[in-house]
Amino acid sequence: MSSIDHHASPIKKDPLDVHVSVLLSETVTHILRTPRGIHGTYIDGTFGRGGHSAELLKHLSPQGRLIALDRDRQAVMLGLSWNDSRFTMLHSPFSQMNLVLNSLGVVPKQVDGILLDIGVSSPQLDDATRGFSFNKDAALDMRMDTSCGQTAADVVNTLSEHALTRLFKELGEEPQAARISAAIVLARQIAPITNTLELANLVERVVKFKKYGFHPATLVFQALRIYVNEELTELDCVLKHAENILCADGKLAIISFHSLEDRKVKQAFRPIPVTAQLRHLPRQDIPHPWKEIERIKPSEYELRANPRSRSAVLRIAQRVVDTVNSSVY
Repeated sequence: MSSIDHHASPIKKDPLDVHVSVLLSETVTHILRTPRGIHGTYIDGTFGRGGHSAELLKHLSPQGRLIALDRDRQAVMLGLSWNDSRFTMLHSPFSQMNLVLNSLGVVPKQVDGILLDIGVSSPQLDDATRGFSFNKDAALDMRMDTSCGQTAADVVNTLSEHALTRLFKELGEEPQAARISAAIVLARQIAPITNTLELANLVERVVKFKKYGFHPATLVFQALRIYVNEELTELDCVLKHAENILCADGKLAIISFHSLEDRKVKQAFRPIPVTAQLRHLPRQDIPHPWKEIERIKPSEYELRANPRSRSAVLRIAQRVVDTVNSSVY
């Protein structure tokens, strides 16, 4: 967690930095349906370009509070430019949400709602210098926090052929993973693969059975991005900590964009099967902290206005039982 901490309100956005937040009104409407409502404390764990945070602040009362996190320093700098006493911006991955709240003196089980819009954002994709896009030439980076960690170039140039195949299969669900990995290993023996278009063109050359309207490197780039940023591990951490962060009847809203993320969220929200019945003892249910109350996909109107929202899924769960007795995070 960074020491950057600033009480900041939405300012006018640069017209060149237009970003459409997915499922905006649906997310904010549902997350505010808590006992304290507009007077509560909320967390935007993926601030991005501030769309969801700005909408939340429109509804919060003077007593309400919003804490925003992001590990992308460009996003953090935008948040620090806001000027609202109800708002706090911090540079941190959402996996460290419990540590952030502890540093701010927020008591466990006192947060009313948590919002996560996970995955890469449109501004990150559109900024060629970040290396997320296979349509624009740039250094093969893909780090959300460019101040630390290995780049995508490090990964493709150092992992073994077997490890790359596994990566593309598991994180990209790429059916031609072995063929792509073999081509990468062969190419890097001649020269390191350092640019986005270099990798994208290599994948395009070796992939068979190309799907119309779908770039052959899409799943490879997805897998590398998830691996470099440890996105599934981040999600596991926040799903683990959220139960001890939220108050009773608090809301956890998660927007995911591919099946790997959505599957984890769905499984976390699903009730745990009952314990096996012991002889001469009554059967007892294992307490489960979540009740999934909504699953929402973008409307036809939103799909027309923002085609990138087509794969988004919003799941909202309510914390319904107190299964953690700890007084600390």
